[in-house]
Amino acid sequence: MRGALRPHGPGTAALAAARSWGVPGRLGWLGTARRLLVRSVAGADSQLTSPNSGKYRDTVLLPQTSFPMKLLGRQQPDTELEIQQKCGFSGLYSWQRERKVKSEFCLHDGPPYANGDPHVGHALNKILKDIANRYHMMRGSKIHFVPGWDCHGLPIEVKVLSELGGKAQDLSAMEIREKARSFAKAAIEKQKSAFIRWGIMADWNNCYYTFDGKYEASQLRTFYQMYEKGLVYRSYKPVFWSPSSRTALAEAELEYNPEHVSRSIYVKFPLLKPPPKLASLLDGSSPVSILVWTTQPWTIPANEAVCYMPESKYAVVKCSTSGDLYILAEEKVASVGPILETTFEVISTFSGVDLENGTCSHPLFPDKVSPLLPATHVTMAKGTGLVHTAPAHGMEDYSVASQHNLPMDCLVDESGIFTEDAGPELQNKAVLKEGTDVVIKMLQTSENLLKEEKLIHSYPYDWRTKKPVVIRASKQWFINITDIKTTAKELLKTVKFVPGAALNAMVDMLDRRPYWCISRQRVWGVPIPVFHHKTKDEYLINSQTIDHIVKLVEQHGSDIWWTLPPEQLLPKEVLSQVGGPGALEYVPGQDILDIWFDSGTSWSYVLPGTDQRADLYLEGKDQLGGWFQSSLLTSVAARKKAPFKSVVVHGFTLGEKGEKMSKSLGNVVNPDVVINGGKDQSKEPPYGADVLRWWVAESNVFTEVTIGPSALNAARDDISKLRNTLRFLLGNVAGFNPETDSVPVKNMYVIDQYMLHLLQDLASKITDSYKQYDFGKVIRLLKAFYTRELSNFYFSIIKDRLYCEDESDPKRRSCQTALAEILDIMVRSFAPILPHLAEEVFQHIPYIKEPKSVFRTGWINTSSIWKKPGLEEAVESACAMRDSFLGSIPGKNAAEYEVIIVIEPGLLFEIIEMLQAEETSSTSQLNELMMASQSTLLAQEPKERPADVIELNGTFLINLEGGDIREESSYKVIVMPTTKEKCPRCWKHTAESADTLCPRCAQVVGGK
Repeated sequence: MRGALRPHGPGTAALAAARSWGVPGRLGWLGTARRLLVRSVAGADSQLTSPNSGKYRDTVLLPQTSFPMKLLGRQQPDTELEIQQKCGFSGLYSWQRERKVKSEFCLHDGPPYANGDPHVGHALNKILKDIANRYHMMRGSKIHFVPGWDCHGLPIEVKVLSELGGKAQDLSAMEIREKARSFAKAAIEKQKSAFIRWGIMADWNNCYYTFDGKYEASQLRTFYQMYEKGLVYRSYKPVFWSPSSRTALAEAELEYNPEHVSRSIYVKFPLLKPPPKLASLLDGSSPVSILVWTTQPWTIPANEAVCYMPESKYAVVKCSTSGDLYILAEEKVASVGPILETTFEVISTFSGVDLENGTCSHPLFPDKVSPLLPATHVTMAKGTGLVHTAPAHGMEDYSVASQHNLPMDCLVDESGIFTEDAGPELQNKAVLKEGTDVVIKMLQTSENLLKEEKLIHSYPYDWRTKKPVVIRASKQWFINITDIKTTAKELLKTVKFVPGAALNAMVDMLDRRPYWCISRQRVWGVPIPVFHHKTKDEYLINSQTIDHIVKLVEQHGSDIWWTLPPEQLLPKEVLSQVGGPGALEYVPGQDILDIWFDSGTSWSYVLPGTDQRADLYLEGKDQLGGWFQSSLLTSVAARKKAPFKSVVVHGFTLGEKGEKMSKSLGNVVNPDVVINGGKDQSKEPPYGADVLRWWVAESNVFTEVTIGPSALNAARDDISKLRNTLRFLLGNVAGFNPETDSVPVKNMYVIDQYMLHLLQDLASKITDSYKQYDFGKVIRLLKAFYTRELSNFYFSIIKDRLYCEDESDPKRRSCQTALAEILDIMVRSFAPILPHLAEEVFQHIPYIKEPKSVFRTGWINTSSIWKKPGLEEAVESACAMRDSFLGSIPGKNAAEYEVIIVIEPGLLFEIIEMLQAEETSSTSQLNELMMASQSTLLAQEPKERPADVIELNGTFLINLEGGDIREESSYKVIVMPTTKEKCPRCWKHTAESADTLCPRCAQVVGGK
């Protein structure tokens, strides 16, 4: 009893609230950051070095576990392989599909291209998907995830042909297809085995492949659904054309080279017939020319008009050098003159609309007329404000030609070479090479070239051959996306995008797309199922022909288009109407479908149920204009709904310094080398798959993701620290059975209850982060918890209780109860990210006799009774005093000092008193926190004290009941060297004399 020192508290209601520990409180003003200070103070746990020598060694309960602290060299990858085998990784997907559960989570796998070796981009994508799937599975959902591969298309065909060299020209379509199929199959097997090694959960015997007959048949059904609705049509239009691949390309198959060099030219188009409104202005005495600028001189032969902007101001100018008169936009006069190395005198200005009904003569062919036409696509950003218009070589040019019925003749063939119609000087010349040279020379000869200069600008390239494309008009098949854009954009508003900005990016890309060209002039793909008339410009497709072809493709694959005679590709009832077997009027078309249409229709084949909507699509940001878009467009066209509910978009992988990966820079990271090590394992050690997975999860995947030796080493170090924490937990629950030895929460030590309180908060935040696909936050939360809360704080406090109390003492069991819960929640928290480590830990939990897979035992399970905000006030206030104490003895052993804590009467005193009922104790919960030889709690300062004491003052704000109870209290910490001796068993300075046990240890040893 303290007698006269008993404080007068703040009232019974406040004390009851404090004692319940369950009050909705708030951290004291010092908060968590304050506790960080103490945890790294030298000497704070020096007295807790494991007492492992001397005659009492066998009486101390040191951690017992066979879980290794580190896996060195090949041990890491070898252990992972062993765990995959032992813990049934290969059967996990099938097991969870067979569970009787109500909810299903469907992640639709965007098919990687069946070309080349697995790379870190694959790893980033597949591991992100696997983390999401494993989390949802542990939460109790049945996972629907069917891995797929995109197997057709130009890249594979080009690769096969390039490997064959000169022999390729002699191959038939079927020979090319067979070789392409073999190539794709080999790539699939390589990639598949890598994905399995990374721990990706799936039924790898049941994947989808776009070259599978059933998949192709489903795709053709979707094609015809869209055709029936009038959304698929054939037309002569300008499209992106790859001369290097000899095929049309879609926007998604382009990449832009910012360093492309074009030969830009300024050309004059002599005015032939002045516009009526300018007749008086142009008296006819001096010749006038329209001034035009272009970066594509090779398109000049195909010119059919010059366009102007009706609302803009234009000027007639006189060239000071030649005396010639030119027309150009008024606002371009000042900038164009110096480029042409002259000055312009403005004769007069007029409105663009006044150019109406004027004509020019073609700069190469004087007899050809080029009318002046109004257009909305003319801008003043570059050039002269007057635009050369070649309908066969520009999308906007084509629109103008359609409006004004201009010719749209294309003078360029499939190889990008001028045809005979271009004239003898240009015939057989490649438009991007010598063809451009010849055009410029012809313009010089006709005296219509004013200037040529090199221009470095962004220009579209074929994403596979890495060579420039042209825009070229040809007969192609298109999807009319204008009719479905509005619906598609409305539906996108109902989709959750992570990050949110990806929605606007996708809408912008949709807006910029005028139409979708879906035909390709190659053989490795799904044929467009139409028959062309031999002599007329007509084609044949109807429900009967489609039904017949779909059945054939379903049974035999799309090879039938090339292997069966045309008569067998048509149903009998149609065959008799089109000339019969002997005189068939139609032949099968030679175009195949764009591979974005191939993969874009995967929802119709893969997604389950009648709804056929995935909970999640998760791919790289390039798919905003690729697979996300082709999937959305085909789904909206066929059935007016989006195929996804959520879309997660990640960035690209880059080298460690943020540079693009390339063999020439030597910064390409091979996932196989990351896992198994390279030739020189001192430079390229084997990290195992979990390090790769940790790197993926920890990265901010919503931007570009960097990888290199330092990132991998950092991931390995983080996992090493995590292993040490897990080893401590495993070692200290040895001999503990949660079913029989657990202590009820209300009877646990305050610090143990506090850890459960923190644990519940951690579990809630981790669950929420997984829900938001923010796996980086999961790792940040875990790292903060196991380094700050556990290693630096809790573990340093409890070692004495774990090692030196009696094995079954309730104080020790209280601690083990908390440790078992911490272990369980931590393992489940990181299991989706580090499945191999989670399973390895599960095999070492001593009280699980026949360990199941952690993935077969559910998600984190916490109890609402753990939530006790009022505990924060108790622990945080005690920690404030502990900080003061430990901060005053830097580098010293805290156990060699005694502490007197003086708190003015009030709520703070009552709270701290709950941690120590006696006035002075070396075994109280308060002294365990202080880590001192002994702690004394007083309500007023002692009258006498030694001369060499340290006195420290502080205040702490208590905030309980959501702010209803607020009280700021002062405290004083008095520190003095202890007079006690070091106990030879626990090493605490609590013994009465040297070489004798302290009272606690004497009782424990005596009891044994």
